[in-house]
Amino acid sequence: MDDFEKMKKRLLKNPEFKKLYEDSRPEFEIARAVIRARIEKGLTQKQLAEKLHTGQSVISRVERANTTPSLSFLKRLASALNTTLQVQFK
Repeated sequence: MDDFEKMKKRLLKNPEFKKLYEDSRPEFEIARAVIRARIEKGLTQKQLAEKLHTGQSVISRVERANTTPSLSFLKRLASALNTTLQVQFK
């Protein structure tokens, strides 16, 4: 992990990389939160998808941060995970 942090620190010195990194932060925070909640509930991607009446590939795209889920999808996701959705501005 040390090598990753060193590489990240070096890459963040590049203004173009830093902008791309910061622009993608919300998607990665969503992905991390979905993965954490799904695992805490003991669900596979397929099981979560079934609860949402969608495909496993949709859950996979969210967890890989390859999509920006809509607010309505996030509400449905929170309900399927029996949790609450919170949005913050820092």
